[in-house]
Amino acid sequence: MLLSAFNTTVLTVALGMLPAQMDTPEARVMLLAIGLQESELTFRCQKNGPAHGCWQFEITGVRSVLSNDACRKLLWDISIKRGITYPSSASIYAALVTDDILAAIVARLLLWTDPKPLPAIGDVQDAWSYYLRNWEPGKPRFDAWPENYARAVSVIQG
Repeated sequence: MLLSAFNTTVLTVALGMLPAQMDTPEARVMLLAIGLQESELTFRCQKNGPAHGCWQFEITGVRSVLSNDACRKLLWDISIKRGITYPSSASIYAALVTDDILAAIVARLLLWTDPKPLPAIGDVQDAWSYYLRNWEPGKPRFDAWPENYARAVSVIQG
C-alpha cells in the first residue's frame, strides 16, 4: 500500500476513534516514520521475534499502554469496538497481527503516554530521540531513520 493511502485508510480511521487532540500533523508524521522504521508498514509479524503489527509491538508495549491511566479506558473501549470480547494485553497483542487500525491506535496511545510534546515537524534528531525513548528498539538503525522520517513528512505536508 502506498504511504499516502496508508495515511488516509488506516491513520485517519484510527485517529478518528481517539479524542480529536490526538490527531495532529506531528502525530501522523511520527506514526508513519515509526511504522516505516519498524516494519516498512508491511510486515505484521517480526521475523524471528515476538513483535506484532505494523509498529512491531511486543506484549510489554501493549501492557504499558493498557496500564496507563490516561489510555486504559480508551484502549479498552476501542478494543471492544474492534471485536475483542475481553481486552487484555494478550488479546490486544494477538489482534495486532490482523488489525492495522487497532495497531495504529496502540501506537498513538503509546506516544500519548510520553510527557514530552511530540517533536516539531522537521526536527529529525528530536524525532529519533522520541522514537528511541518510546519504542526502545532492540537494534536501532539510525541510518534508515532520516529517509523514513522524510517520507512521512512528505506525505503529511504534501
